[in-house]
Amino acid sequence: MLIEFIKFLIYSGIIVIISKYVLVTTLRKLAETLNLKPKTVGDIAGYATSMPELLTIGTSSFSGLISASIVNVINLIQYVSSIFLNKNQKVLKNRAIKIDLILVAITIIIPIILFAFNIEINIGVVPIFIGLCVLFVYLNSNVHKLYLKNEDEKLEKEIEKEEKWQKNNKKKTVKYIFYLLCSGVLLFVVGELLGNTLENLCNQFNISQTIIGILLGFITSIPELITFFEAQKHYKKNTEDAILGVVEATNNLFTSNILNLFVIQSIGSIIYSIFA
Repeated sequence: MLIEFIKFLIYSGIIVIISKYVLVTTLRKLAETLNLKPKTVGDIAGYATSMPELLTIGTSSFSGLISASIVNVINLIQYVSSIFLNKNQKVLKNRAIKIDLILVAITIIIPIILFAFNIEINIGVVPIFIGLCVLFVYLNSNVHKLYLKNEDEKLEKEIEKEEKWQKNNKKKTVKYIFYLLCSGVLLFVVGELLGNTLENLCNQFNISQTIIGILLGFITSIPELITFFEAQKHYKKNTEDAILGVVEATNNLFTSNILNLFVIQSIGSIIYSIFA
């Protein structure tokens, strides 16, 4: 029992270290090198931080569906906490961010409805999920163009100024992308080890599978929590740029949640249909 508890602490610590000092740092350097907009940075962060969830919700069973809902709820709670702790509540009035949060809420409601009506996720649902994923991404992209136009124009001017001295950064770009991929893989591997350790501990204490799912959801959401805070912290120096940090954090939340529900569940359903 003591060994499992020590493993739990070590793996949790490793996830925090990878998220804060490898993932976030590399993501920020890549953004600066390629002059990426906060929305794009949020998308990339969403892909990278969703790696651990592949282990906890990548199945076609009800347990996977409920886990997706739990993880998405936890992501939203962490996002809201980061907004309030950084005192960025006023930024939430922006229509693009409001619509993104509505879409995020839908990713939480869908699994609940499917579970309530006893609808199991199978290969037949995959086209619907993929279609919804495409629709959500389309809406997300267009509302940003419509309601964040001023912020985008401001960023474009800044990018034009920086392009003069950032033309020879191909090697750096490749290096940062490689580091980013490595951090995602590490999060995946450590997430698996942490999940196994947590399950062993819960079994030893005779804790239910539901509690295990919730605890695992919190732990695998640590990367999202860190990126939510770091995104807003990066733009906190200038109050006028606060919205950029919130945009990045919101898109991180949005991308992570649609991946957890639509993409990872679809992958799980396809794998289950092939090997079942």
